[in-house]
Amino acid sequence: MIDNSTILLTGGTGTFGQAFTNIILNRHKVKKLIIFSRDEFKQYEMAKKFPEDKYPIRYFIGDIRDAERLARAFSEVDYVIHAAAMKHVPACEYNPFEAVRTNIVGAQNIVEAALDRNVKKVIILSTDKAVSPVNLYGATKLAMEKIFIASGALVGGRNTVFSLVRYGNVLGSRGSVLPLFLNIKKSGKNEYPITDERMTRFWITIEEGVELVLHALIHGCGGEIFIPKIPSMKMSDLVKSIDKKAEIKIVGIRPGEKLHETLVSEDEARHSIDIGKYYVILPEFIFKEGLNAGYNKFASLAQGFTYRSDNNAEWLNVEQLEAIIKDKFGNL
Repeated sequence: MIDNSTILLTGGTGTFGQAFTNIILNRHKVKKLIIFSRDEFKQYEMAKKFPEDKYPIRYFIGDIRDAERLARAFSEVDYVIHAAAMKHVPACEYNPFEAVRTNIVGAQNIVEAALDRNVKKVIILSTDKAVSPVNLYGATKLAMEKIFIASGALVGGRNTVFSLVRYGNVLGSRGSVLPLFLNIKKSGKNEYPITDERMTRFWITIEEGVELVLHALIHGCGGEIFIPKIPSMKMSDLVKSIDKKAEIKIVGIRPGEKLHETLVSEDEARHSIDIGKYYVILPEFIFKEGLNAGYNKFASLAQGFTYRSDNNAEWLNVEQLEAIIKDKFGNL
């Protein structure tokens, strides 16, 4: 279904967008891949790596807050991967209306453009911060999830499908803590800031994130949220994997930060299933008859189940973290 199709990727110049582009263009023979973003310099830099004269790729300047521009961009598009968002937690707190306009109003614009242009399927990237949000970023992503799930009520006679994926921190992505720790190591210093020694996080590589999106693109029925089964780590172990002689400085939990991540809450688990490699949160409100029928063969999650980074069954130790980082970034 991906071969010979036209795919549009919002926020396409980011960490996910670059990895998705690399995998799609090297694994599939797409008709066209459209990179939709608002930063012309990032598109210029990306075009050096993926030039239009070598790949079936097009660069489209636009903002998801601009409904008319989206409608133009979605013309003759088969599939949309929605990765654009305002993600920086403090920036969202200090600029709340901008966060709402991008993450919530932008979601509405995506839905309406996809329906009006008869896009076949839209896959939306969400975050663990949408689960019981404690900051505005998480709250806007929760609202975004609800908008896309409820979009099934707007489909009518159209066949547009909206499915979501949700995951947490990505290894080495912009804004993650790993580049900060690596720069400290590179500078010759050995004092590393940790907010709390108890803090845990899920660990996912960008390649695993892309595979999750591709799974949702191929198998999504509409309204469900795909959750990857991924290992947890302690932030203190991450530091030790980078520098065995590290001195850890406890700086305290920052505003809007959680001690542990949650990808499936106890309330969500009541309408979730285990499909093997992934958990799937099924929509509680069914806007289309038979929407969840394809999932009837899978087992529901146990009563009281939660999927948190501190109660995870799979963990990465210092040695495993060190091997992964060396594989991605070379010798430290």
